[in-house]
Amino acid sequence: MSKRAAFVIFLLTCVLSFTMAAQAQTGLVDVYGRSLPADAAPYEFQVWQELCSSSRRETALMSSVSVYERICDLHGYDQLGDPLVTFDSNLNLIPGAAERWEVSADGLSWTFYLRPGQMWSDGTPLTMYDYLATYRYMADPDSDYDFAWAWSGIVQGWDQAVLRRLRPEEISIIVLNDLSMRVRAVAPTPILPALFSFWAPMQAAALERYGSPAYLLNPETSVSSGPFVLREYVPGQRLVLQANPTYTGFRRPYLREIRGIYGNQITGSFLAFQNGDVDRVHDTALLPTDMPVIAGTPALANQLRTQSGNFSTDLLVFDITTPPFDNFNVRLAFARALDRELVTNAVYGTRLPMAEQSFLVPGFPVPTGDADSVQVYECSTARSLLSAAGYPNGDNFPPLEVRLSGRSELTEQLIVAAVNSISNCLNVQITVNSLDEPAFMRGFFAQRAAAPLSAVSLDYLDPANPIGLWQAARHLSWAEADLLDASGRIVGDASLRSQLYAEASRLLNEDVTALLIATHPARDLFQPYVAGECLTPNALGVSAFAWGNVGCWGSLYITNGVLERGTYRTR
Repeated sequence: MSKRAAFVIFLLTCVLSFTMAAQAQTGLVDVYGRSLPADAAPYEFQVWQELCSSSRRETALMSSVSVYERICDLHGYDQLGDPLVTFDSNLNLIPGAAERWEVSADGLSWTFYLRPGQMWSDGTPLTMYDYLATYRYMADPDSDYDFAWAWSGIVQGWDQAVLRRLRPEEISIIVLNDLSMRVRAVAPTPILPALFSFWAPMQAAALERYGSPAYLLNPETSVSSGPFVLREYVPGQRLVLQANPTYTGFRRPYLREIRGIYGNQITGSFLAFQNGDVDRVHDTALLPTDMPVIAGTPALANQLRTQSGNFSTDLLVFDITTPPFDNFNVRLAFARALDRELVTNAVYGTRLPMAEQSFLVPGFPVPTGDADSVQVYECSTARSLLSAAGYPNGDNFPPLEVRLSGRSELTEQLIVAAVNSISNCLNVQITVNSLDEPAFMRGFFAQRAAAPLSAVSLDYLDPANPIGLWQAARHLSWAEADLLDASGRIVGDASLRSQLYAEASRLLNEDVTALLIATHPARDLFQPYVAGECLTPNALGVSAFAWGNVGCWGSLYITNGVLERGTYRTR
């Protein structure tokens, strides 16, 4: 197609889109000409608002620019583009911007095929060159990308580029033509396609023209291939994203706008929800003090929805290469000193699913291994073990620091309560140091651990995450590493792969490489007038956002029940 023809098509699309937008203001249709659902409020009410953190460092609207410093982290990011793949509500990997993908016979080469006809908001076609430019930006050490470790050991040339031993252009991601791209893996890696579910593209032309992703933050220069475009961004005050009328992707939104307002996200979100100022409170913004109020208010309790597929487990991970945790008896003493039932009751007011039996928690879509565990609470046994290790009654035991990344108030309190349980039983001194995520991750994945005991939450829908951690972190050496390597490289035999991971889980548990605390239930609070396909029961009976399903934003809408309530829309 010639550039002139492409421009004519784009111009006609714009005229049609703006005509539809005018119709939409009558409340009949959305910007794509679709009739709203039968129970939807008029289009002018199709607005989504959440509270953003005024104290958080924010630099990026795209996960491919920064993961730990995303703007309005709860909802505002990655709406300006689509990842190649995504998950559905039943946790199946499905096409996103790519229409399909395939793997070579040797399990090393993966080819992705982009669905044709997708456009940037400036009228230029979306191509694989945009994805390639984005991935090269992520691998460029000058970008100081905070999630570069995610593809470590997976994509050929990736680690060398991050370490400046290769140029980013030399990593083994090759564009074959505008609509196809080939990725070469270090070894057979069955989770590779799923890893591409995180990274929406930046525009290659804009990156070259402006020299940095900063173009995304200015409405005059920002371009989008996603369901929304940037209309307004005032740091620390407000964020406004507007439905992209030229979007042709897989998640066309009913919502007219997404808005972020700023305040104290942790202490203010629940109050804002009660006042009708926000439409959702994310799990990370719910406080322990909020939970009794929610549980005691049926209308609120019914709107608290557990996220589907969030298999998050809270761990205390040992550096087993250095004293005192190179001593098995010390590690086992800590495991027997942790009263998980007391800890979870203290923080959540209820007994959470315990995680003492397996690194693969209940509900994980692979076998979880042997149910027997050495990690059971027996304080008297724990004291005897510590004494046998040379520290009777905790005497001469070195003071410890536990490092954690404060993802939420609930998680932080859970870790503090776990540390107190151990400290009280064994009479040892342990302090907790909460760091921002970039600082924590740099220390954790360093050649030598920054702290002998680290708090980690693992939440990826594949055993390669909770178990593969012992490969990604160099200081977590483990005698059965070959088993992990074999587990992670099997392509085409899911049953064997699951069996190997289950065996690895059992052995990691028996060697007490980490303390398994509890399965953390990620729960979001939704207003009763929020509806959509993702809020209907999936195959597991869960009615909430599915982990990794960015398509949810395409189905969300505001019902006419909002007309009976006082919200920010009518004030």
